[in-house]
Amino acid sequence: MNQESKHEHHQLDRSQNKALKSLKEKLNSMYVNKQVSMWGIPLTMTSNEKSDVILLKFLKAKEFRVQDSYNMLVKCLSWRKDFGVDSIVGQDLGFKELEGVVSYFNGFDKEGHPIWWNNHYGIFRNKKIYKKFLGDDKELQKFIRWKIQVLERGILKMLDFSPGGVNSFTEVYDATGLPLKEYVFLSKHMLPLFNDYYPGIVDFKMIINARWFTRKFMFSIFNPFMINTKKGGCVVCKEENVVETLYRYISPEYVPIQYGGMRQPDELNNSPAKAATEFIVQGEEKFIIPVEGIKAGEKITWDVVVGGWDLKYRALFVPDAASKSYDHVVEKRKMLAMPELVSNSYVAKEAGKLVLTINNTASQKKKLGAYRFLVQKTNSTEAEVTRVLEQLKAEARKGTGRGLDLHQGKSETERSYDLQTSPSHQD
Repeated sequence: MNQESKHEHHQLDRSQNKALKSLKEKLNSMYVNKQVSMWGIPLTMTSNEKSDVILLKFLKAKEFRVQDSYNMLVKCLSWRKDFGVDSIVGQDLGFKELEGVVSYFNGFDKEGHPIWWNNHYGIFRNKKIYKKFLGDDKELQKFIRWKIQVLERGILKMLDFSPGGVNSFTEVYDATGLPLKEYVFLSKHMLPLFNDYYPGIVDFKMIINARWFTRKFMFSIFNPFMINTKKGGCVVCKEENVVETLYRYISPEYVPIQYGGMRQPDELNNSPAKAATEFIVQGEEKFIIPVEGIKAGEKITWDVVVGGWDLKYRALFVPDAASKSYDHVVEKRKMLAMPELVSNSYVAKEAGKLVLTINNTASQKKKLGAYRFLVQKTNSTEAEVTRVLEQLKAEARKGTGRGLDLHQGKSETERSYDLQTSPSHQD
């Protein structure tokens, strides 16, 4: 978390502190001897730092105009009661098939904000799904309730509202192929609702995959609702800049695979991700990733991703010079221009290094990617299997003059693990 948000509450000037005090007094006068709370945090009859954080969101939304902030807060409290917000969290609203696809929380940005991912494309593209979830006013209201449920669950689970804590989200909105009716839906139904009743909850918004003729329109829709956030607005990017834009604010281990990152669908429980290292491979160049100091019997596991791929990739194990052995091509592929996370592992039979090569020589465009690896000792059983196999091969050579056929019954992928070439092997 950056220093600005960490000490935001303690940097109020005299007039702002006075406005906060006045808002508390007006609220307590309105709800005499009655405890009013939001997200389980009391706003009346008691004073604490967490309630101050919430009240400050309403004050900032109205530029510390106390009466306007008070009116906004009272209207929000009334809406939450009428809408049944506090009871909606545990309800089954019938949207299981959309969870983790259309609207969900997953991962954190580089400042520690949880990320709210939204992608409505599937709903508006498929006529049957559209009719089911947004076909009439009744279905529309149910969909809006579900969106509120997703947001409320995220707030309760991921925001703590303590000074210096995590008090807002970053939102990523995928605008892939969205028709005009989606923009109308957003501007008419969703955005005013979030702006009026959830001020400061979304701190920053990224709109990705926006088509050229909609980028200006999207910015004009979203930006007015972001003017009171800390970062003060939103970023709109076209398809070819998605990876670069996301990596600027989000580490690749928290970017979903479909957007050029490493986050897999089964990691939607927001568990801590294994850190990755970002890299850039320039056009007409190669990027080499060496993993050195691997000992015999150790297992190396790695993940590598490149946004948009469309290049050659190779994983090569190079034994130490003292072993006088050959290089082992672990994996060699022509990667298509589609989202994919390459994950693999290799057990070293001798000391050496693993060399990953990202070959972008056939393209003039630079590409962004990320990698991570783990080297660990194998268990005794795995090491023993390796030793026995080597012994069998040696005995077979002595008895028949030719090596034991360890390829028998293997798939082409398995065979590639045993492929050997000379040290001068080239792509």
